[in-house]
Order: sequence, then C-alpha cells, then structure tokens
Amino acid sequence: MGRFGFLLKRGKPEARDLAAELIALLRARGSTAFVCDEEASGLAGATMVSEATLAASVDALVVLGGDGTFLYGAGLVADRGVPLFGVNLGNLGFITHFQRAEAVASLQAACDGRLPIDERMRLHVTVTAATDGRILETRSAVNDAVISQPAMARLLDLEARLDGEVITTYKADGLILATPTGSTAYNLAAGGPILTPDLEAIVLTPICPHTLTNRPLVVRADRRVVVRNVSDSRAQLTVDGQWGRPIGPGESIEVRKEAAPLRLFRGSGSFFSILREKLSWGERRA
Repeated sequence: MGRFGFLLKRGKPEARDLAAELIALLRARGSTAFVCDEEASGLAGATMVSEATLAASVDALVVLGGDGTFLYGAGLVADRGVPLFGVNLGNLGFITHFQRAEAVASLQAACDGRLPIDERMRLHVTVTAATDGRILETRSAVNDAVISQPAMARLLDLEARLDGEVITTYKADGLILATPTGSTAYNLAAGGPILTPDLEAIVLTPICPHTLTNRPLVVRADRRVVVRNVSDSRAQLTVDGQWGRPIGPGESIEVRKEAAPLRLFRGSGSFFSILREKLSWGERRA
C-alpha cells in the first residue's frame, strides 16, 4: 500500500497533530498521503483531493476520530473496496479499533501487510415512490437504516415484507434495520440482539412498539426487506446517522445486502473483549 488518505474528526486538534506524525512516517517509507477535508488542509507532505476522487486516489483510508467519522469515511471509499484504518479519538470506538498510543506501530504493521483486514456486510438502501415505484434515492449503510418520527411523538404504521411476504405492520415509534456491525449501536439501545460481526444477516428491531409481541427479528442477508410507510403522516429515514430524508405516506424503503462489503483493519482485541471494555458487558455490579 503506497497511497494513504486521511480523514480527521472536525474540531479535534489532536487529530491534526496525529495526522502530521503519521504522514511524516509514511513519507519516510516512500508512501504518499492525501487529504480531502479542511481540517487536514495545509498538512506538510499531503496532497489535497476532493471527496469524490478520494476513493480512486488511495489504497487505504486512515480515519482519526470516532465511530461517526469512521462511518462518514466508509461512505466515501467502501464501494471501491478501500480498507479503513480507524484510530479512536472519540468516546466509544466500536469500529475505530486502534488507540492513539498504538497508532504509529499499527500503521507500520498495516504498511508491512501484518494486519488482518476484516470484511463487514453493509446494507443497500433504496427509497421508492408511492405511486409508480420510481427510485428516489439509494444509499449504503454500515450500521443501520432507521425509520422514525420526524418530530411529533406519534406512532407510525410501517408495513414490513420479506421477499414479498407480509411480516407485520409495526405500530411503533419507528423501525431499525441493522447489520451485525450495527447491532451494537441503536439496535442494542432499542432492545435488539447482539450479532457477531462475521455474520451476514439483517436485524429488524421496532422502536417502542405499541404491541409488545412485536419483537426483534433476524433474517438472512440474501433476503429482500421492504418497509412501506402506511401512516397518514411522513416518517424520517436516517442512514448511519449521517444522512436523512423524509419518507412520505405510501413511500417504501427496500433493504438488502450491499454487493461490496466494508473492509477494515482489525486490531488485536476480539469482538467480545471490545464488548467487555466498551459496555462492561457481562460484569456483575456490587
């Protein structure tokens, strides 16, 4: 890998300082560095490119920030199979696997081909019109696609189908459609199950359902899930907490497995060690 992109968490001076250190390391090894945001502009030894051309310009993307910055970076490069190297400068860090203290040594290991690269399933999300089924928008999700109330505290009616067969009509505050990677995000907070990230599946978790028997559902990733807004009012679709749009009455969201997975450099910690560290998972309180 000779070409590395850099994406920095906004308003985080620590990210810029670390980027300068890592870029100097890469240049000493004969690699080149590219940046695409104002936070990294003017860094010595880095070439500025646009977000639109970043994925074609780099062999790997170094993300310095939290999970939100990582998800934004995934949206820029994952379609082209560019692996992400995430250094956690945020609060949680489920998918930014490396800590500040180990960033230099771990990036050297990545350059030498000594770091494993995991592949994570993503979702292909399509919004279609109510009348003629026209495609209104397509997006990819690493974590989830969430259908929720836009503002007022009113229940939504969301008809869900699996390969054309009706599952149910959820009367709830919303519905989360999550990947295994996203199962530890909003899905977990809403009472959904934890899935190990090597699985390929889609989780449907209602948000505060009116009917308590509407429990979370896990389906195979090769199935096609369609959720139609059968409410009288608009809903809101949010993808990975990064992008959103209103969903009018009768409009539908189709969710299926994305063709290209997310590729990311894996740290030394296991999935369960991350759960124990980040969520105190399985610990008993006195």
